[in-house]
Amino acid sequence: LLLIFSVFLIFQTSNGHNITRLLAKHPSLSTFNHYLTLTHLAQEINRRTTITVLALDNAAMSSLLNKNPSIYTMKNILSLHVLLDYFGAKKLHQITNGTALAATMFQATGVAPGVSGFVNITDFKGGKVGFGAEDNGGDLDSFFVKSVEELPYNISVIQISKALPSAIAEAPTPGPSELNITGIMSAHGCKVFADTLLANPEAMATYEDNLNGGLTMFCPLDDAFKAFLPKYKNLTASGKESFLEFFGVPVYQSLSMLKSNNGLMNTLATDGASKFDFTVQNDGEQVTLKTKINTVKITGTLLDEQPVAIYTIDKVLMPRELFKASPTPAPAPAPEEAADAPKASKSKSKSKSKSAPTPESDAPADSPDDDPADQTADDNAASSFKGGRFVAVGLSFLLVFLLV
Repeated sequence: LLLIFSVFLIFQTSNGHNITRLLAKHPSLSTFNHYLTLTHLAQEINRRTTITVLALDNAAMSSLLNKNPSIYTMKNILSLHVLLDYFGAKKLHQITNGTALAATMFQATGVAPGVSGFVNITDFKGGKVGFGAEDNGGDLDSFFVKSVEELPYNISVIQISKALPSAIAEAPTPGPSELNITGIMSAHGCKVFADTLLANPEAMATYEDNLNGGLTMFCPLDDAFKAFLPKYKNLTASGKESFLEFFGVPVYQSLSMLKSNNGLMNTLATDGASKFDFTVQNDGEQVTLKTKINTVKITGTLLDEQPVAIYTIDKVLMPRELFKASPTPAPAPAPEEAADAPKASKSKSKSKSKSAPTPESDAPADSPDDDPADQTADDNAASSFKGGRFVAVGLSFLLVFLLV
């Protein structure tokens, strides 16, 4: 009971934070809180179990908003202020060698090139702690103000003096409808799939229609799709359209959401009786997509900017509506007994089995009518059982006598 209760407490602790509620208790951070909700970063923060939020007060947010960033650019900027590690006030002053480099949610999106999505944290002499974006020339011009909320070692919310300047995070970010999804795929190892999609206007239009509302794509890497092209070319026109739409899901799914939302998933090709679905499964960090035909693995993230996510997969996922599973090979028939071979008598078989071992066979051998060895073993077992029972009864009486 104690073990179960402990596990329950751990589960509650690791899944119990809500960044919006934590910040709601601090009016000076209301603008920051509002934009975490508006950019949907709050949902991502709540899904993670080890995280640090570098909060900005209303004055610091006003300076940031004076630059009139789009909501998508604002999301990148604020993502840089979410560290994928736990830093409470105490830990900030106990950093090994006085400095640390922390990955951020901006780095996790895959949009930040190189180390531009990392934040440098340095503990200066006198207890001052500085923060700076790694792509900001090493300037540490934002400083620790105070601890706002801490739930060790789950979530820490600390206030810093001003926003972390980053040319990469502050760069204008196109809205979903302006994204060139085929260009992104072509530049990152999925050119064959992207070109095939571009050559099918009906399927391409379906993807474009879902960009604003939410879209998740899984693109097969070039070698895999190139080898698959002969099968694709054999499909009918409607089959080709459905096949290409099968690699899109009409909702946004981050990688963490895919890991926690295992099960059947509909696709852009799903239409009434035509299910065109697949099953999402994960084993630790590895996420797989599975149909009745085959299973593929997610190998990388090309884009993860709500409402659009694009992932690479190692093979071409095949829908059961268009392809048949390979038949399971039937077991080879057992060799027929030679017609002219005389049947051995049971006594000879028994004699043979005692004198020399016979080769192993797929089928169990016929057992003889009587087996003295087995019978002896049964008799011995029975005798042992009876003898053991008498000994047990005797010991029981002795124990009772001693107790009395």
